[in-house]
Amino acid sequence: MQELQPVTLTPQHHAYQEHLHQATQEADRLVQLAKSETLADGGLRTSQILGQALAADPHHHEARVLQERLNQMSVPRWHFPMLADKARNHAYARAIAAKVKPGDVVLDIGCGAGLTAMLAARAGAKHVYTCEQQPLIAEAATQVIAQNGLSDRITVIAKWSHDIVVGVDIPEPADVVVSEIVDTVLLGEGALATLTHAMSALAKPDARAIPEHGTLMAQLVESDALLDLWRPQEAEGFDLSAFHRFAKVAQITPNDMAACTLRPLGPTTDVFKIDFTRPNIKPARTTTDLFCSSSGAIHAVLVSFKMTLAPGIQVENGVKDGGHWGRTAFFLDQPQTARSGDRQTITAQHDAANLSVSVHDPVLDANDADAAVWMRAAWNDQRPLRNRRTPVTLATSIRTAPNDQTGNNTRRPIH
Repeated sequence: MQELQPVTLTPQHHAYQEHLHQATQEADRLVQLAKSETLADGGLRTSQILGQALAADPHHHEARVLQERLNQMSVPRWHFPMLADKARNHAYARAIAAKVKPGDVVLDIGCGAGLTAMLAARAGAKHVYTCEQQPLIAEAATQVIAQNGLSDRITVIAKWSHDIVVGVDIPEPADVVVSEIVDTVLLGEGALATLTHAMSALAKPDARAIPEHGTLMAQLVESDALLDLWRPQEAEGFDLSAFHRFAKVAQITPNDMAACTLRPLGPTTDVFKIDFTRPNIKPARTTTDLFCSSSGAIHAVLVSFKMTLAPGIQVENGVKDGGHWGRTAFFLDQPQTARSGDRQTITAQHDAANLSVSVHDPVLDANDADAAVWMRAAWNDQRPLRNRRTPVTLATSIRTAPNDQTGNNTRRPIH
């Protein structure tokens, strides 16, 4: 048997190994620096340091993990299916082309990747001012806009729209205000408060708005699969019904919609109409009847919207509509048997940011209590950075943030 000869390392090998060792040490140092950095700037400095660490050692495990965690914290995951929603993108492209005129000054609220700002520039706007409160997103949008050759036509403002000042951040009030800052019930992203301020303080008196108006609708639905998903009766033989009180509202993802097959038991009924051209933040309440046109079991009240971007151009998130938007269903305490012609009374209320739906004692034989629930933006903890009083670092965020790869800690949780 032949003896293995020892490998003799050349000076070049020694030098390479030493280089790798030094690179790893430098990456280790930079990762510790990144973990101690506050996120008061929205993560810009932390991202820069982690980029330097990965430039030193592209395979540094902790640097890659922290970078991904920072990305998920800073860039809500719904951005990606939203950008991939071709029907939504085409509707906005058509609406912007129809309403933006050559020479217009456009204010685009909620820049994201910069798509709607670039559509406004393509439509002939003199200049587009687009605002984005998340600095990392604003930085990336600036790069996207530059890559598309539109830097001279679009200015990215890394601010919350409420902090924009005419004459300082934008030279004059806008002719057109473009936004796509609604959630599944048109309210949860603070759209009404944001647009009330924008249309009164940042736009000309006769300014146009995209979208123009929206309608919130409710209808009775049946879905054993949805009920099983959110309110399983048992697991391994154990009764779980006492836990159901925590599942009053189903936040239904597009995948859930495809899997659960909601069956409408009747037509939609309008509950609220919202004017985005003259928005206000007044609370509203309505009590109305939802009608059954077919027999079945009433499991939930589904709330959906229809939003008009421009005359003849709409986006919707109803039972039969596709796209990236989720839906919201308010469960009855107990399923109710219904026949064609029956009706169920509900009360819907909103405070311009949150929606509640309560189910009255039905006309059918039942005596369950009202199912009243509030959808609160506070669930998603998307406060402006300037309101955070305690310095936050990436390391502390990792300890406190939920380990959720779906991005459900965002203000638009089911997009």
